[in-house]
Amino acid sequence: MPTRHLTDAQRQGFARFDGDPSPDQLARYFHLDRTDHDLIGTLRGDHNRLGFAVMLTSARFLGAFPVSPAEIPASILATVIEQLALEPTTSMEAYFEGSRRIRHLALIRTHCGFTDFGDNPVARFRLTRWLYALCWSGDDRPGPLIDRAAAWLIANKVLLPGVTVVERLVGKIRDRARTRLWRHLVASLSDDQRVRIAGLFDAGDTSPFAALDALRTVPAKRMPTELYRHLDRLDAVRAFNLRPSPPRGVPAATLERLARVARIGKPSAIAALQEPRRTATIAALFHTLEAAAQDDAAELAEALLADMVKDAEAADKQARLRSLRDLDDAAILLREMGQLVLTDDALPLDEWREALFERLPRSNIEAAMSKVDAIAKPAETKPYDELRNRWRRARRMFSDIANRIEIGAAPGGTGVKAAIGYLQSVDDWSSLAKMRGAPTAAIPKAWRQHALDQDGRVRDPKAYVFAIIEAWRLAIKRRDVFVVPGIRYGDPRRGMLDGEPWQNSRLMVARALGRSLEADTEIEGLTRLLDEAYRHVAARADDNPDLRFETAADKTEIVVTPLDRLEEPESLRVLRAAVQTRMPKAGMPDIFLEVMARTGFAKSFTHLSERQASVEHFETSLCAVLVGGACNIGLEPVVRAEFPALRRDRLSWVDQNFIRPETMAAANAAIVAAHGRLDIVRHWGAGEVASADGMRFVAPSSAIHAGPNPKYYGQERGVTWYNMISNQFSGLAGAVIPGTLRDSLVVLALLLEQETELEPLEIMTDTAAYSDAIFGLFWLLGYQFSPRLADIGGVKLWRIDGRASYGPFDATAWGRIKIDLIRENWSDLIRLAGSLKLGHLKAAGVMRMLQVKDRPTTLAKALSELGRIIKTLHILRYVDDRPFRRRILFQLNRQELRHKLGRRVHHGERGEIRSPLRQGQEEQLGALGLALNSIVHWNAIYMQEALRQLGEAGTPPLAADIARLSPISWRHINFLGRYEFSLPEAVANGGLRPLRQPNSEWDF
Repeated sequence: MPTRHLTDAQRQGFARFDGDPSPDQLARYFHLDRTDHDLIGTLRGDHNRLGFAVMLTSARFLGAFPVSPAEIPASILATVIEQLALEPTTSMEAYFEGSRRIRHLALIRTHCGFTDFGDNPVARFRLTRWLYALCWSGDDRPGPLIDRAAAWLIANKVLLPGVTVVERLVGKIRDRARTRLWRHLVASLSDDQRVRIAGLFDAGDTSPFAALDALRTVPAKRMPTELYRHLDRLDAVRAFNLRPSPPRGVPAATLERLARVARIGKPSAIAALQEPRRTATIAALFHTLEAAAQDDAAELAEALLADMVKDAEAADKQARLRSLRDLDDAAILLREMGQLVLTDDALPLDEWREALFERLPRSNIEAAMSKVDAIAKPAETKPYDELRNRWRRARRMFSDIANRIEIGAAPGGTGVKAAIGYLQSVDDWSSLAKMRGAPTAAIPKAWRQHALDQDGRVRDPKAYVFAIIEAWRLAIKRRDVFVVPGIRYGDPRRGMLDGEPWQNSRLMVARALGRSLEADTEIEGLTRLLDEAYRHVAARADDNPDLRFETAADKTEIVVTPLDRLEEPESLRVLRAAVQTRMPKAGMPDIFLEVMARTGFAKSFTHLSERQASVEHFETSLCAVLVGGACNIGLEPVVRAEFPALRRDRLSWVDQNFIRPETMAAANAAIVAAHGRLDIVRHWGAGEVASADGMRFVAPSSAIHAGPNPKYYGQERGVTWYNMISNQFSGLAGAVIPGTLRDSLVVLALLLEQETELEPLEIMTDTAAYSDAIFGLFWLLGYQFSPRLADIGGVKLWRIDGRASYGPFDATAWGRIKIDLIRENWSDLIRLAGSLKLGHLKAAGVMRMLQVKDRPTTLAKALSELGRIIKTLHILRYVDDRPFRRRILFQLNRQELRHKLGRRVHHGERGEIRSPLRQGQEEQLGALGLALNSIVHWNAIYMQEALRQLGEAGTPPLAADIARLSPISWRHINFLGRYEFSLPEAVANGGLRPLRQPNSEWDF
């Protein structure tokens, strides 16, 4: 069991001051109340009173006592001296030299309620139980657990023990939780299943594991033959008959993470695991193997059906273009007929038909009408004629999909499930007699003219099948139907708190969310808040130079003047140039290696067996693999046959066994934590604000996890790397989504699943991420959703009080909130938010379920009504508060700048993603995110050093100018050419590279 989980820098900083506390921290932890003053007043000597106060407040803030005056920040001394009315020159040197400090520490323990960790068994038991619950739920990363343990001890007035004590405690608890999980999984197996799993690793027979290895294979190509092969694998998984019963009490996230090791690990690595871990890992694999296989099948099936429809639409368009001349001839003849009827006064009324036919023969008119009927189609008509030409392929593909992928249905998908069930019972889908009575509730409106007769019964069996194909494809995308079992394409409601678990945790959930379980209490508060916001903004409307109301065609719209460019003071321009010219030159390997040495993020890259790498120069190999992935150049440019750490076999081994989404997330968290401790970063923000946006990449045509969008990908398909960045410029999380999926489906998942120590409470996005439901869900979860409103002109405002007068907003605030709907569903809204907060539900699947517009559930309707209140509050603040709008714009500009840097880094293959597999895309873009965070952190380090030198030279920069500097810059970084993987000796020993002189050559 490893006992060292922190870097040397983190260990040295444990229970020590890390720079000056913030003003909020000074006010919260270093304020002396009346009781404190009474106790301090009994002491003699200014240095004793100052020393006692500093020891007391430091214990509240750090959970430990300072051991020397040198480590106490000046801001703390100034704050305490001011409260005690002491002389500013009062010193603490003598206080640390005598024995009085030891007696004071005992007095603080006695009178202020502090206890030592070793002398408080109750606290140790409670902390152990709490940490164990976190580990069991899947949150077992040692770094955050140590931070949480320290915070818990401080909050409970328990003095922190040594860092090794906490590390050993966390390591022991993690080991206990994992051992219990493994034993729990093994106990859920039958005797026969245990024997069969043991047989997979029989040294004399490798065929069972070879068969299992084939079952783990994922689809690699976007082809029908690949779908049929994968469905055969799905049948083989079921025939393997090794799916255990789901163990009770094991969180799904923990099970999936353990199963992921078995899905992608080498058989030899799994075979090397000790018992009971090896058997538990295979058991977890079989708990999720069928679900993962069905996910892959559903994704590939949906993609192929979409391709078939797209190809038919393209062929239909070409056919229409070829027949355009015939359509023109028929249209011209019919136009001439219309002119005769409308303009020729000589046309006799009683004999008009005979007179018309003399000029335009009846046969010609009928032929023209037939051409129009054959060619011209309503806008909503489907390309049925072209799809009929693909009937045999469509029938075989969808028959396999319907019969071999098991589905369940939410209320909005019952019609599709009924249709699938009927098709499963019919052997001939082209027989009208057998298809006549098929259920028709799921048929999309555009298909009804092709598939149904006037009585609403099937008249064209083939059209019916194509209609159900489209209905299934749309339903699986929005999870109205889902695969059973499934994970990514599974039931989005799976895991939602219900029954006894909900009753037992409802009070805890309400406290965690900061919401009341009483609907009327929250509704009264929102009603009052909305009314006050309307009246406040309306009263200021006449004096707001950015706000006006325009009326056109009896419709009033809100108009907000765009923000003008903020002028830069001369001092900022001078400072920016002075810093930029001093930044040292470096290549991408230099930055990775230096940041790796400073943050220790290489330790986050564990083997699939979760062991640390024990090979020599592992950091060099890891750096080369990360450069190859982040720069999109592959391994070939970084291979060096003369260096063992850079040989192809070593790099391939690192790439296959250490590069995973979870290891890169842990490495990112280490960089974000180190970045946040820099002094310069505090000028940019505290990490309480973040923004999210997407970066587009073209993907191979064979990629399954890709989607079309002509605006971004032209005639090809692509993926979007949707990522989140804090106001400290550090990237928090990212997700790879196919095509240009609606942003609001992703932003909440990123926020809830990001693993850094920052906890942003306000999320800013562009207009694409905005929907009523997401406003409501963010508010329920305690977050503020602040999108930029680019299309505010036609926005609709909502009100609760229909009789209130809100001045100029009366013309736009005509929406009425259905308060009763919110009240009736309040318990379910809290239950939904609590399930998300505690990690029982997947946010992406829930958002798909909630944002169905044509058949929303009652819960979705209630959430949208709640969201309209929060959205209106946001709009009112947006139009009234110029600094608020500018703050949103600043943060979104930071994100755009990060994406520009991402384009420069990810230059290989013309910036296109070349991996056709979802896992490969996630790993490559995860490496890009790690590279961007490394560059930002490296830049911030040297910017801070440049500012220090400028201050020492007699030109200290202004804090307002530092706040407008950006660590996202790259003119001094080389992304091309030959890559060298070594650090200068001084840098390797913890020093900094020398800054450049301002008159040095700028470009490479």
